[in-house]
Amino acid sequence: MSALKDRLGDGVYGLGWATVKKLPEPVATGLGRRIADLAWKRRGKSVLRLESNLARVVPDATPERLAELSKAGMRSYMRYWMESFRLPTWSRERVERGVDIKDAHYLKDGIAAGRGVVLALPHLANWDLAGVWVTRSLGIPFTTVAERLKPESLYDRFVAYRESLGMEVLPHTGGSAFGTLARRLRAGGLVCLVADRDLSASGTEVTFFGDTARMPAGPAILAQQTGALLLPVTLWYDDSAVMRGRIHPPVDVPESGSRAEKTTVMTQQLADAFAAGIADHPEDWHMLQRLWLADLEEREPTGDGPATGAASASGPPPGGGTEPVSPGQTVVAGREPAVEPGVSPERGEERNT
Repeated sequence: MSALKDRLGDGVYGLGWATVKKLPEPVATGLGRRIADLAWKRRGKSVLRLESNLARVVPDATPERLAELSKAGMRSYMRYWMESFRLPTWSRERVERGVDIKDAHYLKDGIAAGRGVVLALPHLANWDLAGVWVTRSLGIPFTTVAERLKPESLYDRFVAYRESLGMEVLPHTGGSAFGTLARRLRAGGLVCLVADRDLSASGTEVTFFGDTARMPAGPAILAQQTGALLLPVTLWYDDSAVMRGRIHPPVDVPESGSRAEKTTVMTQQLADAFAAGIADHPEDWHMLQRLWLADLEEREPTGDGPATGAASASGPPPGGGTEPVSPGQTVVAGREPAVEPGVSPERGEERNT
């Protein structure tokens, strides 16, 4: 059964890339909305989890408001997929028309100075599109990390896809990517990592919307060890066809404290920047998984019904290997592909690979 599900998953995404990219853009946009609305109406685990997470972001929201946000969130999520399936066909001009990033001078100045830059971002809007904007519009290649997907053919498909967009993709296996990332940064290069979720033991605990979550230590440790700039990035959609974004001021390395203490301070600053962007555009945060530590041991919801009141606020969690993943994260059980998990090196040490 598992092998059959793997083949089906690979086939679904292969079909998406083969067909959606050929559709006229208005047709693809409409298709994405219809799929999103159907998924939202089913009230499955992913939608309930999304509403649970949004209840923390917008704590005074009524059940009706949470339902509106989750519906908009599923539409934003499917907009990500429709765009991503079509990205290989987009010209540089189309990318430039579709992206508007404020304060890009932080990135350009850091690269021009040869210092190396780490861009850290949450699961907001379309990070693949932001990456294409960096490679095609700014002409800056970058390195990112992907965990291995199941089946292997799906992992290979996603690596090839992102490499075709100008990204260097490293496998995230046992922290071995960390040394390569450090070398890229010391050479003045760019590293991009999605960094708002880390359930590993090496994740750094942060306060996020009033409760404790874990986020990857890798971005902060890379900045400390290489002298690279650490820049938070937030993205969002508006009512137009343009994705907006902002590159925030650098997160500086504290002058005093142990490495662990510095890492905690820096990761908390990343979390604060992420929280500000998510609070401004909660419908574009594609977090369809458990995130807060308090949610991790709760029972899986059955779905098929509205999440309301306290149940929604406490967060019905997905369970076991069926937990859905959002597009910026890794497929663990062969469901949804994704990449760019924030690197958390084992014990925070650079490995000589």
